[in-house]
Amino acid sequence: MSRLERKWDHIRLAIENGHARSSAFDDIKFIHQSLPNIGISAVRLNQKIGELYLSSPIFINAMTGGGGKKTYSINKELAIAASELGLAMAVGSQMSAVKDRTQRYTYEVARKENPKGILIANLGSEAQLDDAKYAIEMIEANALQIHLNVIQELTMPEGDRDFSGALKRIETIVNGVEVPVIIKEVGFGMSRETIQMLFSIGVQIADCGGTGGTNFAEIENKRREKSLPFFTDWGIPTPVSIAEASSISNISILGSGGFMNGLDIVKGIALGADAIGIAGHFLRILVEKGTEALVDEMQELLMEITLIMTALGVKSISELKRVPLIISGETYHWLTQRGIDTKQYSQRQV
Repeated sequence: MSRLERKWDHIRLAIENGHARSSAFDDIKFIHQSLPNIGISAVRLNQKIGELYLSSPIFINAMTGGGGKKTYSINKELAIAASELGLAMAVGSQMSAVKDRTQRYTYEVARKENPKGILIANLGSEAQLDDAKYAIEMIEANALQIHLNVIQELTMPEGDRDFSGALKRIETIVNGVEVPVIIKEVGFGMSRETIQMLFSIGVQIADCGGTGGTNFAEIENKRREKSLPFFTDWGIPTPVSIAEASSISNISILGSGGFMNGLDIVKGIALGADAIGIAGHFLRILVEKGTEALVDEMQELLMEITLIMTALGVKSISELKRVPLIISGETYHWLTQRGIDTKQYSQRQV
């Protein structure tokens, strides 16, 4: 099977598998505010993350790769939706175009359709500095996303088996490019130890990508003759990962993995994320219902976020990150075992 065929296999299986929302989101509860003292017109969703100015706390996360006409079509339609609503967008892995430059067009279309928007380039941790520079130049990217997918690769029949030197390669790229570098986990979560290692080499933005969204171990197991079931339930739930990651100061945290509605998005931000990336949910709507339906869904999410922030009495994303909330269940037990005091969430004030 070619790289292009394999990548489309991933997309097809991701859509077919559907989505199992993480129950960890139900462990997070807001404290009701009877006197919010604001109206919806006061709410502002814009956010600054490092050097990136976002009009919204949600962005289209990476979901396609491999090149070919299907990748071209998906990147084109996603870019159209991003442009219409002013959302940032990450393309999928550009390694196919690094290795075969005839595939550039499948990624360049994102910039063509969204000439003034924020676009994020994407490569794996095997990438070298020259690869990173080429990927950035390809789409005139405002940032570069380097994805970490160890469990997916180990489960993949033809996947990588050697991950040595990744941290050093990332450090070289961070020091060698002129745009912010985002390190992204593909759905198995990041621990605070991982975040600390990334911060120690100069990384300023991390996407903790927890469990609850697209499960690439499950997808790869469907492509194996003999499955590796222990990897299907592997990882750190998204809310837990956000809380762990945000316990490291001076680094911006993006949340992704299983966000499907405005309430989960607001919970993710209140736990410590600066913005929320959505991939599988958006891809499914695009493929099954089209671009117009995707734009409608994005608008609905933004309205839900606005309504919930109004109910909480907060006007900005920075205020939302200070609202009190209660953490219970498995999420409470996890964080307590990890030495993270959940009272810092329940007793804070806006």
